[in-house]
Amino acid sequence: MSPHEVPRVSDDLWTVMNSASAVRRYRDEPVPDDVLEKCLLAASWAPSGGNGQPWKFVVIRSPELREVITEAARQTWEVMKDFYRLPTVAEDADDPKSRVLRAMAEHMHVGGGAPELVLFCVQPQRGTTEMQQAGSIFPAVQNFLLAARAQGLGAAITLWHGHCEPELRAAIGIPDDWKIATLLTVGWPAGGHHFVSRRPLPTAAVIDTWETPWSTNEA
Repeated sequence: MSPHEVPRVSDDLWTVMNSASAVRRYRDEPVPDDVLEKCLLAASWAPSGGNGQPWKFVVIRSPELREVITEAARQTWEVMKDFYRLPTVAEDADDPKSRVLRAMAEHMHVGGGAPELVLFCVQPQRGTTEMQQAGSIFPAVQNFLLAARAQGLGAAITLWHGHCEPELRAAIGIPDDWKIATLLTVGWPAGGHHFVSRRPLPTAAVIDTWETPWSTNEA
């Protein structure tokens, strides 16, 4: 693909943004390289501090690394269950919270068995804070997620790498001065795409002061 070729998307940008929710269940179908490449290309178009583009996107296909990630995902689930005191969900429970918990549990049980895994790494720029460093990698993550959704894919951000970082660094050859930002699972959704559920905008946006919520001027 030409670096300047814009991939064709199936929905307008507003619909893509409003329906790019986390997808944790995938069909057992491969993701074609040309489809994944469009997501990676979109990630490379993201802004970064000083246009330094201090990123590396690692597509993980090694069976050995995938096994390491699967074990890390399962460790993450055990930690989460303990920390958040998550209940055991009955198989026939159909309320929204139970469905989410089941999807999370399945996601972390499958772990590295997801159709595609992409590790996002960033090289911190001298003098930058952790937050500033994040500003030079997470826009790329979001571009990837939107490009995935636009092509019908689903994806989810994970922090599983926290339980296997030394192994990943050694096997991949990640330099010591680089940080791992996140690991994405990617694939064709087992279900459909859904519009995101968010609090009303005035709870997130304010005007001038913390307690002055955004409001539209309606006659």
